[in-house]
Amino acid sequence: MMAELTPQEIKEQKPYLEWGLTQKEYEYICAKLLKRLPNYTETGLFAVMWSEHCSYKKSKPVLRLFPNKNARVLQGPGEGAGIVDIGDGQAVVFKAESHNHPSAVEPYEGAATGVGGILRDIFSMGARPIASLDSLHFGELTDARTRYLIDGVVSGIGGYGNCMGIPTVGGEITFDECYRGNCLVNAMSVGLMDQKDMQKGRAAGVGNAVIYVGAKTGRDGIHGATFASSDFSDEKETQRSAVQVGDPFMEKLLLEACLKLTHEHADWLVGIQDMGAAGIASSSCEMASKAGSGLVLELDEVPQRESHMSAYEIMLSESQERMLLCVHKGHEADVIKLFKDFDLEAVVIGRVTDDGRYVLRHQGQVVTDIPVSTLTDDVLEEPSEEREPLRLQEARKKAPYRPEITDPKQTLLDLLAQPTIASKEMFTQTYDSQVRTSTVVGPGSDAGVVRIRGTKKALAMTTDGNGRFVYLDPKIGGQMAVTEACANIISSGALPLAMTDCLNYGDPNDPEIYYELHQSVAGMAQACEIFDTPVISGNVSLYNENNGEAIYGTPMVGMVGLIADTKHIIQATAKNAGELLYLVGPQTKADFAGSELQKMLTGKISGTLAPLDLKQLAQTFTNLHQAMKRGLVTSSHDASEGGLGVCLAELFFKTELGAKVKFDFSAAELFSETAGRFLVTVAKKDQQAFEALLGQAQVLVGEVTQTKELDVTVNETRFTVPVATAQKVWEEAIPCLMRSKA
Repeated sequence: MMAELTPQEIKEQKPYLEWGLTQKEYEYICAKLLKRLPNYTETGLFAVMWSEHCSYKKSKPVLRLFPNKNARVLQGPGEGAGIVDIGDGQAVVFKAESHNHPSAVEPYEGAATGVGGILRDIFSMGARPIASLDSLHFGELTDARTRYLIDGVVSGIGGYGNCMGIPTVGGEITFDECYRGNCLVNAMSVGLMDQKDMQKGRAAGVGNAVIYVGAKTGRDGIHGATFASSDFSDEKETQRSAVQVGDPFMEKLLLEACLKLTHEHADWLVGIQDMGAAGIASSSCEMASKAGSGLVLELDEVPQRESHMSAYEIMLSESQERMLLCVHKGHEADVIKLFKDFDLEAVVIGRVTDDGRYVLRHQGQVVTDIPVSTLTDDVLEEPSEEREPLRLQEARKKAPYRPEITDPKQTLLDLLAQPTIASKEMFTQTYDSQVRTSTVVGPGSDAGVVRIRGTKKALAMTTDGNGRFVYLDPKIGGQMAVTEACANIISSGALPLAMTDCLNYGDPNDPEIYYELHQSVAGMAQACEIFDTPVISGNVSLYNENNGEAIYGTPMVGMVGLIADTKHIIQATAKNAGELLYLVGPQTKADFAGSELQKMLTGKISGTLAPLDLKQLAQTFTNLHQAMKRGLVTSSHDASEGGLGVCLAELFFKTELGAKVKFDFSAAELFSETAGRFLVTVAKKDQQAFEALLGQAQVLVGEVTQTKELDVTVNETRFTVPVATAQKVWEEAIPCLMRSKA
């Protein structure tokens, strides 16, 4: 074990700058909070707990814009995951987390441990995880490194989730050059619980035990939180010590043991929390902070899989599959036996005190003695300077992009071959989407749908994020992200309940990037208010840059909806010949800025976005949902990337059907990406009732046929394309690119 720097040497050599603490923060800690120089372990604790990943010091002022309450919300931000009432004494629990930098370094382990961490957040609340989703954004598939990354990430997600026996039921994968050096790997987990089993992460009650359970602590993941809170570069591609290594079989045991404890022996338990970012440090001091208590921890008692670990290493390790419990005094042996029955470590490593102090003992010495509040509550918030990017000002001066489409059939086929649009089955078949046999709708649809056993209810869930729109207009782009998520939930027949998010942006110290963050969150918050989808949990991932080049700001929205009766589940596949085909939503406009069509034809994105009428969209969503509940809709698919042309083709993939449709707009507008539109099918007997309910938000555009081809007329242009031809292009595009040797 290397000799640690003394407090004076730390002051002189400034290692804390590499750990993420600024000079101003270090001086504030010394002069104002401790009134002395912190030692090596203490400096490390401040570095991780004051990192953006743990403290949100840059983003807190922005996050306060989000609504986080309504009549359904039982637990909002601040715990392991958010909780929403779904009736009958039940609740849905969900959250999303990012694992971007680790996945760029070690794609398999980075993605796998991202899944493991978010699952622990769910069962720490007392819920059983029932489904996983992801949101993945990579560089172009023509790049060999991107193909390597996506192979590893997809394998990691599948490897961990499949071993845990939790289905991956949905998600998204997009491709854009801006993510080449810094891919985005966002994982979401959804759990189900009885409300009586709700838990919180708190350490209260003088003399109560702090018990460590799960895997032993190693040196993997040390400073993972600060690694995730700094700019990425080619150098850091070798920083493997900051990446954790997962063991899903250990986590499966941990899950079952924790649920047995919370469901059958809740009277033993005071609080429970996952050891995620910053490991023992964050879980212990956050549990004490929430309870207004203090802690004394004996680090020699911490189970360790490596010899001669320092206090600094023990506290900052992010080894996986570990939880921290606060247990009523007198029940320590009961809890230890319960976990031993699952072949898991369970050790008392400390006690709760009432003095508000955070005391760590190691090898007979007190190595830390500081107020809990200095790590959790006294973090210096850093509101940043913000400035509207010059590109936005310049874009407003230019004429909007208007493509000329002379061959709409070929354009449709070309769009279906674009990687962001093309079938992702090559990747999603790696995931077990049917395990536990509750999945009704799996990957590839607008939203995954999972039935709730023993009831008529089902949950719909989706992840959505399109950084291109945020790049062109942060505020409207943020609104569009929430709108798309809502549309996916509605399209499945569900009522949107609430959302989680992963806010993926570049360096917030750049005034233009902070502007993007602030304005896009403002737009998202506005949409959340109007759609009544409060933000109940989430994650901020800043510093997503590579060698100084930032990604497009990419807010990922994870949303869950409730289907009161499984007979109202709607799928994105046409059902019967002879049914009517409707376009539902706002009038299609020339919305080509940021579209797949623009990117395909020009190789870049540019322009300005049209404002959204959020209140009108909300009314349309409500009316469409009512139509679905009344049994008036037989299938529905929302139009997103590639516009109505792609939406129409996908509605008929894997069917023996076709359609004859006529749109009252130009060939180009067939591929416009006006937000909030759907193609839905309706039985002829229900035509009058459907049209009356949707009013002016619906237009009859055609009929489902038995021809197995799409017969499309736009203005005076007519073309036909066999469904099988379009489907073949859509299915073969990504496998062909993945086999490329370039």
